[in-house]
Order: sequence, then structure tokens, then C-alpha cells
Amino acid sequence: MSNDLKIIIRGGRLLNVDAHSAPLADILIIGDTIAEVGPPGLEAPTDAEVIDASMQLMHAGLINAHTHGMGNLSKGAADRYTLELLWVGAPGMMANQSLEYKYLNTYIGAVEMVLKGCTAAYDLTFGYPTASVEEIAVVGQAYADAGMRAVVAPMLADLSFYQAIPGLLDALPERLQQAVSDYEEAPYQTSLRMMREQLHDWSFDTEQIRLGVAPIIPLHCSDELIIGAAKLARDYGVVLHSHVAESKVQAVSAMKRYGKTLTAHVDDLGLIGPDFTVAHGVWLDDEDMRRLAGQGASVAHNPGSNMRLGSGIADARRMLELGVNLGIGTDSANCSDNLNMYEAMRYASMVSNVRVPDYTRWLATEEVLNAATIGSAQALGFNKIGRIAPGFKADIVFLALDRVNWIPVNDPTNQAVLIEDGTGVDRVMVGGKTVVANGRKVGCDMAKLAADAEVARERLAILNAESSALSAQLEGIVGTFCIGLSNQPYHVHRYGAGHHH
Repeated sequence: MSNDLKIIIRGGRLLNVDAHSAPLADILIIGDTIAEVGPPGLEAPTDAEVIDASMQLMHAGLINAHTHGMGNLSKGAADRYTLELLWVGAPGMMANQSLEYKYLNTYIGAVEMVLKGCTAAYDLTFGYPTASVEEIAVVGQAYADAGMRAVVAPMLADLSFYQAIPGLLDALPERLQQAVSDYEEAPYQTSLRMMREQLHDWSFDTEQIRLGVAPIIPLHCSDELIIGAAKLARDYGVVLHSHVAESKVQAVSAMKRYGKTLTAHVDDLGLIGPDFTVAHGVWLDDEDMRRLAGQGASVAHNPGSNMRLGSGIADARRMLELGVNLGIGTDSANCSDNLNMYEAMRYASMVSNVRVPDYTRWLATEEVLNAATIGSAQALGFNKIGRIAPGFKADIVFLALDRVNWIPVNDPTNQAVLIEDGTGVDRVMVGGKTVVANGRKVGCDMAKLAADAEVARERLAILNAESSALSAQLEGIVGTFCIGLSNQPYHVHRYGAGHHH
């Protein structure tokens, strides 16, 4: 990112999240970094570009702690899908993607995120039977071209979904067992070799685009893969991420397979540390949370996806109480429908309120907004984003206060979480560079993007027709099997509507 920039932002109101206030403030940017924040009239170099932020509220760029760029071409493709049925449907949605389509898929999501005030994302991307070096490079390029920051973490597995859930394969008729045998994952050695090669040769500016290592779900990974992934991440000093205790099916399956929770299992294998993020964590118990907190780990809380897939309501209050670092994510566009971090924050606030009648235990809006910035930044391993303060990167969102959501301004912290929906975003800066201006993505031809996406959608529907037909045959059998697992007793309760078994 350019470092000869000099910018002075004048006339805007700077959100003080914890104080629930937004006083007038000027911001001086030198290069890609905030040099000074001060009262109106702040001194600035005479050659600094002046940006007039009158009638605008400035806040730190939101940070998406968990998404999948691979899901954007299949947004809205399914209704009434559990997490497990999403796995059944995944080949029909996401197979046969060329490098060009993987780039397009990711770029669509990056454009959506920056247009909605998000400046950095943790993208667990994919490849089948394992990701290739070339695929991961095009995903990184999509974020670079969109002007976002990202951690790109290819998901690694060596067991298929049908092998991961105890008893599921045996529950399928023989002809379907044969059909799903094609879905076998690459051996763990292959995935780790690819990952090591990518880490060794990563060519992107790591201030903008970094790699992470993501053993996808512990149940889908041999112990050797999890141990190898942890070692690899620590050898190269990058972050780790895994879907842990997302659904009750996962929680019950872990007890059947390991005789302990998924968190306890991966802790025994050395996965947990300050560089590790649990995605979802809906079915974590107190001991799980203590393990994470004690080693400085994070949880990426995805309330929209957790509701959309019927996974349950994560106990974010208890995570914070026990000292877990909390970030907020959107998850994938094919299981939470959009990549709108304002919506994710609003969901995080509201699902907290329906967990318990004691309103003093509900998440406060400042806790939610801090999770979506400071907490998510920690999960991504970026230590100079998530705040508007001297020494931090100039990742700044400008909200127009003459949009109807902000008329009048009563409490800017509450309104950023509970009222803003992305329609107020006027300008977005990443490292001092404007990537959204007047509510439009700089340098992006939206009509061409839509046309390209439509061509890809039609092409993939043809290529994946056979997989979609197989998914339709599997849906009822897998769905019924997983309902049975979900109805088995478990020692924590995370469903709404008083659904206890």
C-alpha cells in the first residue's frame, strides 16, 4: 500500500464506542497509517489532501472474523438447510469451479463487504480434493483487487462428511454409499505439502493479504492432519481456524468418536493457542470455553448463520465472562445470505437477548461493536487494525448522517449496531486509500460483474446437475439421520423455543 499519502480528514464525527458518543474530530493520515487524531483544526502538512467529512460519522472498518468466499455464486440457493444438509448440497453448489470462477466468487463477496463497511475478512476457502497453490493465489488476488485486507485459509480435510459422522455411511443404501465414495478427500500429507509450499512462496504484501491454516472441522480431520496443521502454522507464524462445536450433530458425534468434546480433543492435539480461532462454538460448554480462554484463543461468533442453519444460539456472554476473545463473522453467503457485518452485529445483539430473561446478561452494543472490530482483528492476527488511533492502519468507514437511519442521532454506538444496515456507507478507506466513494465501489463495473456472475451461475448449474440430483436423493436420509443425532442428550442446551432432549 502506498506510503506517500498525506490526508487530513476534517469536519467528521468520530465514534467513541465505549462512551456512546461521537465528538467532532480531525484525523491525520501519513502513508497507510493514522498519525494523529485531534480536535477540529488539527495541524496538518500543507500538501495534505483535505477530505471533508461534514455530516459523517467515522468508525473503524468492520472485520469479518469468519466467511467463505467460495459461497457467493450460490447465495440464496437453498432454504431449510441444516449445516449437515449444506454439506450434502455442497457439490451441487460449489464443484467444478475454474480458477476464473474461484476468483469471481471471492471478488463478489469482497465487493459486498467493502460496500457494507467491512475492510478485512478471514476467508476459509476451499479446493477439492485439496486446494491448489494456484487457487489460493487467485483468492488472494481477488481481495487485493477489491482493496480489502484478508486472511486466506484453505480448509484442510482427509475424511469426507460421510466418513466424519459416526454411523452415517452405514445408514445409506448401498447404491448411495457407492455414489458418495467419490467424495473422498486428499490424504493429509498432500494437503500439508500444498500448504507448506504456499506458505513458503506467498508473494502478497502480508500487511494486506495473509495466509492461515484451517483444518476444516476436527471430525473431518485425522489426528495427524490436525497435529501437522498446528505445526505448520507455528513454523510460519500464521493463524489457525477450525469449525468447532458448530452444530449439535458435531457435539454428539465427538462424544461418540472421542469420548470427549471437540475442544478437549483438539486441545489434546495441541491445536489451541493465541493464534487459534473456533468458528461458531455454539455447543461449547464452560470447560471448553475455559480451555480457549486459558490459552488466549478466539471464537468467531456467526449468529446469522447459526440461526439460518438451525444450529442454535451460542452463549457469547459466557464466552466473554470466561475470557474468550470474541470476534463476529457473517459465515458464507450460501448459508447466511449476505456478508453484511452490520446485520451480523444486530443479530449478535438480538440473539443474546432471547437467551435469558436477565437483561443485565444481554450483550451491550459496545461489546458487540468491539467484537466486530478489536476482537475480530485479534482473531485475524492483525494487530494494527480495528481502531481509529495513532499507529493503526487508516481503515475507516464514513457513514452519512443525512440518511434516514441516522435522523436523528441519539446514541451513535446503539445506532451503528441496531439501526445501520449498510445503506449509510458513503466512503470506505483501507490503508488511507479510498475503495468506496459516494456509496459505490471504486474501479468496479457492477454491470459487468453481474453479467459475469450470471454466465458462471448458468455454466455451473449444468456442470453440477448430476451432483445436485445426488444431493436431492441424499437429503431425506441424511436429514433424518442427523435429526436423530440432534435428539440425543447432550450436557448443554443451545436451541431456542425450549427444545430439550
